[in-house]
Amino acid sequence: MLTALVLICSLTAAADPQDCTRSNANTVMRVPAEFGNPATCFMQAQAYLAGSSIGRDLDADERVKIVCVRSETVATAVRTAPAR
Repeated sequence: MLTALVLICSLTAAADPQDCTRSNANTVMRVPAEFGNPATCFMQAQAYLAGSSIGRDLDADERVKIVCVRSETVATAVRTAPAR
């Protein structure tokens, strides 16, 4: 299964969308659903962002990148992340 991550990066941190990663994104949103194929993952992530206040309030210097990854990868990364 796939999980969608919506990354929002500023142009100063990542001028090219390929440079936008979880580590330099201003905002990282995990779509609360799992998907069986990449096309559904991308489309549902776009809809999720559009329906959120974050998606409606994007600044002109912010760019969005959607990443669909295996759900196990995201679950492992969340569990091992250090506490702040």
